[in-house]
Amino acid sequence: MHCCITDLRNKDVINKKTGVRLGNVVDCQIDTCTGCVLALVVMGRPRVMGFFSREECYVRWEDIEVIGDDIILCSYTHVMPPTAPRGGFFR
Repeated sequence: MHCCITDLRNKDVINKKTGVRLGNVVDCQIDTCTGCVLALVVMGRPRVMGFFSREECYVRWEDIEVIGDDIILCSYTHVMPPTAPRGGFFR
């Protein structure tokens, strides 16, 4: 099966491990030296209290298992970066 980058846009990305819909493909990262696709950029759910911003995740090309007509199945493992404790009003 041959597929163009424009064919990947707006396909739903589903995490095969959890069955959770991650979002739609909006872009991809390409290594310009080798010409290989590194990752798909997926635009997901709206952020908490974010009216105009959405969560963005990067699914590595190695984690993609199946590209179908409507969806992309992947084994995505999301690791949250550690955050520093914040001071403030609600401490």
